[in-house]
This record gives sequence, structure tokens and C-alpha cells, in this order.
Amino acid sequence: MRHLLCAASFIALATPAYAQDRGLPQGDTAAPTGTSVEQDQAGLPEITVTARRRAEDAQRIPGSLSVVGGELLDRSYTVNTQQLSQLVPALNYSSANPRNTAFTIRGLGSSVVAVSQANDGLEPGVGFYVDQVYHARPATAAFDFSDIAQVEVLRGPQGTLFGKNSTAGAINITTREPTFTPEATEEISVGSFNFVQARAAASGPITDTLAFRISGVSTRRDGVIDNVVTGRDQNQTGNQAVRGQLLFKPSEMFQIKLSADFTNFESNCCTQVYYRVATRDVPRTATRQFAGPTGLAAQFNYTPPSTNPYDRVTDIDAQLGVDTNEGGVAAIADWNLGGATLTSVSAWRFWNWDAANDRDYTGIPIQIEQHIPSRQDQYSQELRLASNGDHALSYVGGLYFFRQRVEGRPISIYGPAAARYLIGTTTGANAIPVPANLLDGYGTDGRTDFQSNSYAAFGEVNWRPVDRLTLTGGLRYTYEHKTGTYDTFVFGGPATTSPALINARLGILRGQTYAAKVNDGALTGRANIAWQATDNVLGYVSYARGEKSGGINMSGLPLNDQNLPAIGTAVVRPEKNTAYEVGLKTRLFDNRLTFNIDAFYTRVTDFQTNVSDTRAAAALRTYLANIPKVTSKGVEADAVAAVTRDLSVRASVAYADGKYDSYPNGPCPIELIGNTAASCNLSGTGLPGLPKWSSTVGGDYLRPVASLSGSLFAHADANYRSKQFGDPTGSRFTTIGSYTVVNGSVGYRSSKGWELAVFARNLFDRDYIQNVTIQAGNSGLILATPSDPRTIGLTFHAHQ
Repeated sequence: MRHLLCAASFIALATPAYAQDRGLPQGDTAAPTGTSVEQDQAGLPEITVTARRRAEDAQRIPGSLSVVGGELLDRSYTVNTQQLSQLVPALNYSSANPRNTAFTIRGLGSSVVAVSQANDGLEPGVGFYVDQVYHARPATAAFDFSDIAQVEVLRGPQGTLFGKNSTAGAINITTREPTFTPEATEEISVGSFNFVQARAAASGPITDTLAFRISGVSTRRDGVIDNVVTGRDQNQTGNQAVRGQLLFKPSEMFQIKLSADFTNFESNCCTQVYYRVATRDVPRTATRQFAGPTGLAAQFNYTPPSTNPYDRVTDIDAQLGVDTNEGGVAAIADWNLGGATLTSVSAWRFWNWDAANDRDYTGIPIQIEQHIPSRQDQYSQELRLASNGDHALSYVGGLYFFRQRVEGRPISIYGPAAARYLIGTTTGANAIPVPANLLDGYGTDGRTDFQSNSYAAFGEVNWRPVDRLTLTGGLRYTYEHKTGTYDTFVFGGPATTSPALINARLGILRGQTYAAKVNDGALTGRANIAWQATDNVLGYVSYARGEKSGGINMSGLPLNDQNLPAIGTAVVRPEKNTAYEVGLKTRLFDNRLTFNIDAFYTRVTDFQTNVSDTRAAAALRTYLANIPKVTSKGVEADAVAAVTRDLSVRASVAYADGKYDSYPNGPCPIELIGNTAASCNLSGTGLPGLPKWSSTVGGDYLRPVASLSGSLFAHADANYRSKQFGDPTGSRFTTIGSYTVVNGSVGYRSSKGWELAVFARNLFDRDYIQNVTIQAGNSGLILATPSDPRTIGLTFHAHQ
């Protein structure tokens, strides 16, 4: 905790970053602080959000949410969702590479804590929405932000209005819209590791009824991990995005916005480095362990380039690279009918993925190729009718359709060291000698095809029976039809007629062919009671029920005791989520302080998750499974204060206790994996990727200086996270320690519309681990993605 206190002291003394042009200090996280409207300049601005699918004051919504405004995103140099989690304590982010990206809120969602745990048949528990359009694959959330107006992070089940299985929460992003007043911004940033980022946007009228907006961002940065064999730097950043919009507004009663966007990420990424070696609590043959005088490393005369992950070096010997892109088009129409507004949201989106990986993470040629080229197409249509104005009875209701198809091609090829590393020198009860080249060139190829159709009808009503008391009730019925086919075959490797050798090879990798389908219907909803005690104090109690329909394993099935695919694991049961929350929202001291607090309890049955197949000799496959019961409970609080006209400060804290209440047959932690298959009782084990404590403190300072014809500004924020489990088994060897990250900037803003700033991310160069992976083969080798080292840079920004 001393790290957090040091960070808070730094902020108090340095009074970091800049506010909006009009000179107001801006609070922009946890306590709502996004889009502002004109208010008394001595107080905080009112924040308008669309958390209930209509524009409302965030402080009058009976539910927990965090709002990050576009200004804070800009001045904190928050350019992607990973960095967004540093501003929102309840949001946890994990990404070993873009495809293996996942979010959890309060520890719930679809946790991906290692490489190769993405599964096309698993729906994300945290919905990701951009301009009201749902993005089905979490991988699309790994790209850089472009021209963002506001981000809302909604905590708890959102299965009523944000349908599509948002059982844990939702990230709702709004981009800046076209304007009928000409405007433009340009920005260039340069920094450490040859970091270069250029951003630009322009907007204005084409006619009296038609306006445009176009924006783009391009980011480049050298890798922060050195390959001592090839001399190349790994884990580079290289992406760009462009978005174009047209707004047609013939009257105040009707408008339609057309948008198109494209984003790509292409770089020499993503790998991990040596973290540690697990020692065993149960016997395991010494020659099948990574370390030791007769271990696998010794057998190959191999020494890792470093045993300190913060040296950031690797010696991987297989091809590495990411080539992915996504984009789409959308049309959003709003028709004001007087008493209500009819909204139509139509969209098509795509996502392409390909990457080359070295899945053994060493200089030993175990696996020489592994990648899963994928293509996703999705179509969605939503119709909503929402009441206008503030009345005793208000409502929103609608219909929703969503179609998704994901096609993949899993490819994996082994190298000359694979047989000895993964099988050993002998196999079977009769100790048949294993040729050293048994797996050389042996691999798998094939096709996967996942399709999903979702249909929903929803509605929510707010009723104010007496002044200051509001009752809310909402329901959503969702029907989903899913199909999945998995068809792979093996090829290559030396010819053999020995049944023992054939079985040993199939135990490492075998072709699988199966098909599955899911037909699920679910009624979800929420209810709450809100009491507006005074104009500035709101108390509420809420209940919500969410459900995620059954999933289909699209990464292959685990093997049974006969070394055959376990067909019974092709489908997982629906996940049911029940949540209770009580909260208080306040504005105090003439609106100079906003303070919110909530307590929550969430119970999940048949929690859907990825687990590793510890029965397999090489544990090369993860698959979907249900955990009988999971709970998460905790308290969250956040505050924003306008200390003076020039200075604002903010703080957010989240305490969460998430665990498996019942998980009697879970995968074993690495220290309990011996020579034979086993399962472990993980009941009572904490959820992976969930720190018990997380907090953010920050501040902004803007000081007009007449003699300089402008203003001096400063910004800083610090995020603390306590230790957390790095994998679903709760292994002590995959635990990620606590850390604090501090970011900041200082600069000058001219009254002529330009500014110059010096910024730092990870200002104190804090070393910490982002995520961990247990190496295939259960050898005990643990890999990790280390933190990015300190980045210092310079930004020039101009606006007209």
C-alpha cells in the first residue's frame, strides 16, 4: 500500500494535467465525468450518458458506472482499452496478443489469462459497443482509440437493454460526431523506443443539412523485448485506424448518421519471456521437468537467455508476427415522434486475424509453426422506441437481431526437438524407444466454422408513483441458435507402423471431426428502486438477472482415458448470473464534489470458462467448461472534486472478493500435476485476473498566465492493483504481484489554439507482470509478458 500512498503524494504535490479549453478542471473517471454541459464554472459539469439507451444525467441513474471523457483520454495518453483499465479500477484487462484479449468486470466475464485461450464458441461476458454497435469478438477491442468522445463502463449484468450476453457489464464507447461548425485537430507525438503517433480529425458542413467528420490515428513503436538470436526487437506496436461519418439532419425531428471505419494491426508481435520454474508438490519424473540436472533444459544443453523477466530478452526460434484488421459500416437513424424517439441501428462488421507464434517460447525447436487464420462477419439490426422528456412514466423498448459467422483454420507444426521434449525417449508400458524425429514436421490443419443467430425483444419502464421515488422494471427475451463444426487432420512426420509410436504421436496431436449445436431461450431482466432524497442525493437498490447461452467448443476437445476426443464436452451449459446492488450517488458542496459508493453481490451458476487439458501429455489444448458456482462481492467508491477553478482531483477504489464457490473437478495447478491424469478441487480458490484491491487517483491543473498568452497545465494519474492469480488454477507459481503505475504530463497551451506537452507513461519505470502462461508439456516452465518500460515523449497538438 505504500506504493499507492507515494503515488497519491506525488499527485497532490505535482497537481497533474489539463482541462477543457474554457478552463474548468475536469474529473473524468469512475464518478461520472464525461460529456459536459454548461454549468456554474465553480462546480463540476453535469455528465450525460446513454447507459439506459437514452440521454440522462449519470448521477440520476440507479446503477454503478464509470465514465471517462474524451478529454481525459487525450491528456492521459490513454490510447487503447488496456490503458483504459488503469483509469477504471473495476475493469480488468488481459491480452497476450490481440486475439487473446478479454475483459472482466468485478472478476466476471470471459477471462483469458494466457496465450491460446481464445475460443470462437465462447461469448464474452463483458459486451463491447462502439456507437451502439455490438462487437462480437473481444479482439477488436485491442486496437487504438480514434476520436473518442466518451467511454462508459457499466458494471453488473446488462442483459436488459445491452442484450447479447453482457452478463458481467458493458463497455459503451461513443465517438465524436460530425458538426455543422467547422473544426479540426492535429496531433503528433514522439517518444521512447521510437514511439510515433499521429492523430487528426476534421469536421464541418457540406450543406445546411449534411455534415461530415473524418478522423484517423497511426501508431508505431519499436519492440520492448530483444531476441538475442535474431537481433530483432519483438512486441512492436504498429496500427492505424480511419473513420468517416456523414450526418444528414433535414430537421430537428429526424437525423441519420452513416459511418465507415477500418483498423489494422501489423507488427512483429507477440511473445513472452522466462518468468520462473515451478517446483512440484507431487512426484513427476525428473526427466520430464524443465529444470534439474536431468531435466529437459539439461537434455538439450539449453540455458534461457535470462531468468529475470525484466531484462526483457528472448531467444525464440520460430516465426513471429501479427496481421489483423477489422472494420465495418453502420447507419443510425433517429426520428423524434414527439412523445418518443424511434431509433434504428443497422451494422455490418468484419474481423480478419492471422499470426505466427512460437508456442514453446524457447530457443529449442519444439513447435516451429502455430497460427489460426480466422475471419468473422457479423450483421445486426436494432429498433428502439424511447420516451422523451421527464415524466412520471418513461420507457424504452425494442427488437434486436444479430448474426455472426467465424471461420478458422488451426495450423500447428512441430520441430525436431518435439518428440524428446513432449514424449521422452521411451513410450508405453514396454518402454518402446522413441525416435528423436518422431514429431519432426508432424502437424495439423483443417477448418472450423461457428455460426450464431440471436433474436431478442426487450423493454424497460420507469414509474414515479410519488415525487422522488422511482420504480424500474425491465425484461428481455433472447433466443439463440448456434452451430459449430470442427474438422482437422494430421500430416507429416516420419512413417511408422508401431502402434505404440502412433499412439504416442496421437497423444500429442490428433485430428478431430465433430459438429454441435445449441438452441437456447432465456428471459432476463432487472428491477430497482431509486429514491431521490434531495436534488443532490440518490439512493438505490437493484436486482438483475443475466444469462449467456450455451457455448460450443471450437478449439478441439480434450482427450478421454482412451486417448480419444471426449465428445460430451463439445457443448457447455448456459451461464446464469444473478446480481444484487445497493448504492448512493451524491453531489456536495455546491456541486464541487461528486461522491458515489456501491456494494454488490453476484452469484453465477455454470460459469463458462476456458480450462487447459491437463490430461494430455503436452497440454496443448484449452477447451470450454462449466464451473458449477462462482461468486463475486465487494464495494466500490469514487469521487471527483473541483478544489479550485484551476484544480480538480479524483479517486476511485474497488474491493472485490471473487472465488469459485463450487469447483470440485477443476484442472490442477502446475505444482500438483504429476505423471498421471488428475483433477483438483478448486472450490474456494480466487478468480484469476482479479485483484482484491484496485484504485486510481489523479489530478488536473490548469493555470492561465496572461504574460504567456496562454495556460500552463499538468496531469497525473496512478493505478494500484494488489496481487492476483495469473491462471484459473490458483497456482502459487502464476501469481502476479501487486504494483502501482504512475502516468503524467506537463505543458503549455496557447490562446491561439495549440499546445506543447511532455508526457510519461509508467513514470517511475515500475516492473510488473501483465499475464502469464504455463508452457505446453507441463514441464514447469512459466512464461510471462512483462510491463512496458517507461515511455517519455513530446506532443504537439493544434485545433481550429
